[in-house]
Amino acid sequence: MTMKPKHYKTSTLLGVFDVAATLLSAPVSRGWYNRWGATDEEQKMALPGDELVPSPRISYTRAITIHAPPGAIWPWLVQMGQGRGGLYSYDGLENLIGCEIHSADRLLPEFQHLQPGDHVLFGPAVKKFPGQVVLEVQPGRAILMCALDPVTRQAVQSATWVFVLEEQAGGSTRLLVRGRNGYEPTTANHILWHILEPITFVMERKMLKGIKARVEDRYHQPDVQET
Repeated sequence: MTMKPKHYKTSTLLGVFDVAATLLSAPVSRGWYNRWGATDEEQKMALPGDELVPSPRISYTRAITIHAPPGAIWPWLVQMGQGRGGLYSYDGLENLIGCEIHSADRLLPEFQHLQPGDHVLFGPAVKKFPGQVVLEVQPGRAILMCALDPVTRQAVQSATWVFVLEEQAGGSTRLLVRGRNGYEPTTANHILWHILEPITFVMERKMLKGIKARVEDRYHQPDVQET
């Protein structure tokens, strides 16, 4: 299924308004969006990679309930990245800055293998876009990544990003996402990351909802054929 141009434009406009509203409200909404969807218990839960950034300057834990088992969600996580399955977020916003993101609405067999050392990109490497380096894969449960320096293409372990699947009673799953960033405490970095933080939230919330919609659509329609 390919998004029609009209829907693509509408989604992009909604994304613009979402980013603008969140940036304007960030001083008072930070506490809310840094724990969006997550329970108190999930906020305190130890997750893979916490030890790499023990004293983060920015951190968050977000979560969403997906009405499907972890096995139905895992393939969508494994194929994430530019040039792969996309990021399931506001493609139009990402492509305004040249990310060349095209989020898949189906599972892609050729991108179902992920291992430590692999890069999950946010844009073309030749354009020096940032991304993530896979540090650890716990099949069916967790993917731990850290930042990819856009210039040196080396792993930056002071900034981690982890996806964790927690199976629930009744056949549903909690998808948790945690980010921890221990950036150098310069004034410029402080300003930069506190501008990027609400933008990241908007894109990541859309991603979580995008994953949920794709998984539930396919899981509850078992006759859908992947082509």
